[in-house]
Amino acid sequence: MRRVSRIPDQAATRRVLAITRNGSLAAFAGLAVLWSFAPVASAIGSIPQPPDLCELAARDAAAQTGVPLVVLQAIALAETGRPDPGAGGQLRPWPWTINEGGAGHWFDSFEQALAHATEARDLGVSNMDIGCFQLNHRWHSQAFPSLEAMFDPQENALYAARFLRDLFDKSGDWSVAAGAYHSNTPEYADRYRARFDAILAGFGSQDIQLPQDLAAPQTFAELVPRQNNFPLLKVGARGIGASIVPQVAGGQSLFAEQP
Repeated sequence: MRRVSRIPDQAATRRVLAITRNGSLAAFAGLAVLWSFAPVASAIGSIPQPPDLCELAARDAAAQTGVPLVVLQAIALAETGRPDPGAGGQLRPWPWTINEGGAGHWFDSFEQALAHATEARDLGVSNMDIGCFQLNHRWHSQAFPSLEAMFDPQENALYAARFLRDLFDKSGDWSVAAGAYHSNTPEYADRYRARFDAILAGFGSQDIQLPQDLAAPQTFAELVPRQNNFPLLKVGARGIGASIVPQVAGGQSLFAEQP
């Protein structure tokens, strides 16, 4: 039985996520990206791949919100996980993912994903889920300064984590919170919970508690639009390729229901 007991250094994680002005990934220290509970180790010169961006963003969001890292890991894998040939076929998340009307698309680069999302939006499509944690454009684009910013792994993860924290505060159960994250329809929520629970069990985590040493985090309800400070996710930058269901008055889902 494992328990989340240590949050990696936020500054180290953010240094890893830094991108140079010319679009190439910055050199960094203090990184060994492992989808595990091990502290961030030193691996000078390592270059993070797209899945690493989701994983590092999850670490940062966990540290800021108090959501257990394994919960964010399991959500990211449930939303955008796919086998990674470079990791022996291990399931890993992918930041350049779009689910459009129930059809998933994993793009090789940020630019390809942005071009597809921009074209879809310009054609009037708004029901599309974006990024590491599959934020729905129709209902959550107002919280971001641009479409590019919705793909920002850090912003995407932080937004999702704040919402998950609110759901947990209401239910007291991470599995229930995960189901509500996906859908308010019991059938779809239960199906998603089963997948979430299976992924979580793969991490060997059963007794997950919130860290006790964190200050009260900013909640989902307090979330305000943020400036895009992730240089990779600016038009012209060179890149390295379902969803939250909040409630409105009367209990109506803010998302179109999908299995």
